[in-house]
Amino acid sequence: MTPELTALALALLLQAVQFCLMAIPANRELGPAKTASPRDRDRLGGSLEDQLSTRTARLYRALNNHFEGLILFTIAVVVVELSDSSSALTAACAWTYLGARILYVPAYAFGWSPWRSAIWFLGFAATITMTLAALLGAGS
Repeated sequence: MTPELTALALALLLQAVQFCLMAIPANRELGPAKTASPRDRDRLGGSLEDQLSTRTARLYRALNNHFEGLILFTIAVVVVELSDSSSALTAACAWTYLGARILYVPAYAFGWSPWRSAIWFLGFAATITMTLAALLGAGS
């Protein structure tokens, strides 16, 4: 398995951990009657996120942010793999993305400003660099 695929697999596991970090306190705070419901705003008195504690709501947003970032990272990994462009650069980018995403969770949960945004940008830049490296043949 290439380093990029390994990082992608670990990013998926990170997503599962993030889900648990958010879902367990959310279920404690709101109760299963709300979290297992159809979540219609009119029945619940607003969105569930608005009813969560500050930290749990941040974990919810960090989880959703990783879903968005993971889509782009997955595309970058697929491009690298299918073009046979794996290189030291793309591997470093993959590990940088994963490291940034790991750091992003506590940065968001604890409100590390402006570091949260800088950490997010590092992961985004690593993803874009991976893609550009494959497109420009830097792995050849």
